[in-house]
Amino acid sequence: EGMALPQRILFHSEEICMDWQQRQRPGAGLCNLGSTCYINVILQCLTYTPPLANYLLSCDHSQLCHCQGFCMMCIMEAHVRKVLRSSANVIWPRAVVRDLKFIGEEFEPDTAGDAYEFLCCALEAMQRACLNGSSNVDISSQTTTIIHQIFGGFLKSRVTCLRCQAVSDSYKAFLHVLLDIKAPSSLTTALEDFVTAKKLDGKYSLKCSKCEKKVTSSKRVTVHRVPKVFTVCLERAADHTGKKISKIVEYPEYLDLRPYMSDNAGEPLLYSLYALVVHSGDTCLDGHFFCYTKASNGLWYKMDDESVDNCGIHTVLRQQAYLLFYAR
Repeated sequence: EGMALPQRILFHSEEICMDWQQRQRPGAGLCNLGSTCYINVILQCLTYTPPLANYLLSCDHSQLCHCQGFCMMCIMEAHVRKVLRSSANVIWPRAVVRDLKFIGEEFEPDTAGDAYEFLCCALEAMQRACLNGSSNVDISSQTTTIIHQIFGGFLKSRVTCLRCQAVSDSYKAFLHVLLDIKAPSSLTTALEDFVTAKKLDGKYSLKCSKCEKKVTSSKRVTVHRVPKVFTVCLERAADHTGKKISKIVEYPEYLDLRPYMSDNAGEPLLYSLYALVVHSGDTCLDGHFFCYTKASNGLWYKMDDESVDNCGIHTVLRQQAYLLFYAR
């Protein structure tokens, strides 16, 4: 409703398998090639995203790829195969670091970067690779790639004029959600804040099409269509100086997204945590990234560059999390 239908389906969602097709011990750790821990954690979290790993291990993309030069999907396919299928304990993610400038212009191989920024750019680069060779694809059809079918959902933004009560709705595709944690002490309260209506007045007031002038209004954003994988960044930058919000924000192993939906009546929409990224350091501008991922054998591992160590769910749920990955 209110959303344009895609003219073409680029990848059918029913072809996505959410469970691991093969169960095995965890794969290799990743060598830190200077200041690349922020890259390593994202590569590991994507490698242990079951629907993405299943697709990449099938080699379906590379068999049909017409891309000349850099292709993020082909790079990820080779990387995931190497991590999960080789007998090596540690591998060098050289291809990713070599082509860093194609993933995001702001990244330099020997300069520290931010894991969330790298995740955003990596997903966008994979999305571009999926669209390569598909010319003149309408905006709605672009949200039917394998990347959007796994990570993508839609947000609904409802603006209500507080003078005449006129309502206008708009929709926006998302691959990840950034949450403010200045006040909230848990993921669920941060999500409640996210979907709470905000008043827009003064310099933020919008023009009402009925009143034909700028008015005070309220804006409420809700999750309109849920993704198969829900990816959240808990914004730890307190301001532009790099000052960090270091508090523990509680997050559950199982998350129900139903309360944050446009239509919040109905069955629970349950998700389970399968990966998270932690930033250790006093400010956002320095420090170190490591992650926890759930391997196909159902066990959790702490992945810190080269090292891959078994751990329990209690350890996983006690971290100062920065990025959280939940699967439907």
